[in-house]
Amino acid sequence: MRPFVALAIFGLAFFYIATEKAGKVKVVLIGAAAMLVLGLAPGTEVFFSEHEGIDWNVIFLLLGMMIVIGIIKQTGVFDYLGIWAAKRSRGRPYRLMVLLMLITAVASPFLDNVTTIMLVAPVTIVVCERLRIAPQPYLIAEVLASNIGGAATLIGDPPNIIIGSRAGLSFNDFLVHMTPIVVVVFVLFVVLTRFLFRKDLRYNPEQVAAILALQERRAIRDPWLLARCLAVLAVMVAGFTLHSVIHLEPSLVALIGAGVMVLVAKTDVGEVLREVEWSTLVFFMGLFVMVSGLVHTGVIETIGDWAVSAIGDRYLLAATALLFGSGILGAFFDNIPYVATMTPVVEGVVEQGPDPRTGQALWWAFALGADFGGNGTAIAASANVVALGIASRSGHHITFWQFTRYGVVVTALSISLAWVYVWLRYFV
Repeated sequence: MRPFVALAIFGLAFFYIATEKAGKVKVVLIGAAAMLVLGLAPGTEVFFSEHEGIDWNVIFLLLGMMIVIGIIKQTGVFDYLGIWAAKRSRGRPYRLMVLLMLITAVASPFLDNVTTIMLVAPVTIVVCERLRIAPQPYLIAEVLASNIGGAATLIGDPPNIIIGSRAGLSFNDFLVHMTPIVVVVFVLFVVLTRFLFRKDLRYNPEQVAAILALQERRAIRDPWLLARCLAVLAVMVAGFTLHSVIHLEPSLVALIGAGVMVLVAKTDVGEVLREVEWSTLVFFMGLFVMVSGLVHTGVIETIGDWAVSAIGDRYLLAATALLFGSGILGAFFDNIPYVATMTPVVEGVVEQGPDPRTGQALWWAFALGADFGGNGTAIAASANVVALGIASRSGHHITFWQFTRYGVVVTALSISLAWVYVWLRYFV
């Protein structure tokens, strides 16, 4: 009975989030409270359990990067980048979209997709406001590009970190096995955006003329502060890249970097904290608690066990189920807690495999499904939620379905191509 109640609460909360009949923060807080009051979530353990609680690594990574971005914004660098991007694209909407997507996709494998979105989204809003065009399509395209690009490396997407740790896969393993299909998917995605967003790509020559006349260097309000901030950010990027060597989680790197940046900037801490997307952080915490109810009552484990018994020794079927199943389930449950919950199940399937090659094929199918499935809905990945929060705070609201209708198409394309890749590389 308990699993059905937990599933009903989660389904009802998801319905209200999807239909926007109530604020998403309010919904997840009520849903989390219901899980805890009814004993469906693990009580106070929700604050401490690695597999059945709030993922504080995600929360503090977001908090640290929000503080960093709040300080960097004071230098005027986002205005500079906005003018530069608009001038380089000469105001052509599709050219501008491709440029922003390319920046996002190239940065995501090394900064992780959440951090990249925090950096690129403010730039995008500045560009679009100056060109007098709606920023929503550009933000959506960037988020989709970040989830695709982030799949390429171990540190590019939080689910990859979880999978790499559990499966013993290195940074180079991800480069060799994930990058080829990520490049193919991204190229086709760039072509697809020309048709997906064709109604929103409108050229405004009057505003372009005004943009081309601007001097981007004048946008930098404090060059010395910018230099100090960029130095700290460079060290943080190195920390993200070398986290497996220095044994510091990305969340700790972000918090330490935020603290150092507050010191070097000599800025008002209260002003910086006002830039933090507190509603986004609370939303994630509530969502993690609701997912913990599904984990604690055995809903997700039951789904995994059923899948294992149904697959048997048909490993191509297993890879197919992991790829498509992860894409679908990850889109509804957020791919971070989903992956954290399902990795033991996948490990059990891998142990039954006839050889290491087959086992690796299953891990890569799982990773591709979880990463690409992050585009499935507006709450499927951390980058999605963060981008929608930034857009809303800037007065450019993106609805659940406005994002999801594009995400579903891109997810279907990505996972279909990934299945062909897995089949040709590991089973032919």
